[in-house]
Amino acid sequence: MEQALQTINYLPVPVMHQERFAELVGVSVGTVNGWVDKGYVPSIVIGRHRLVNMALLTKDCLEQISG
Repeated sequence: MEQALQTINYLPVPVMHQERFAELVGVSVGTVNGWVDKGYVPSIVIGRHRLVNMALLTKDCLEQISG
């Protein structure tokens, strides 16, 4: 019996490893971990990885700018 192959188009989730985020921002990974733990930087857990949620971070920053 042959099954039809279904493809589902997913939108990419804009997330970033904490290590890469720390490198780009110019702080240590420990600092980023602290920010995430305190809720200053939004994150998402995928499997065993905790990633910075860049989409939500960008949204929050734009909302603060626009007031």
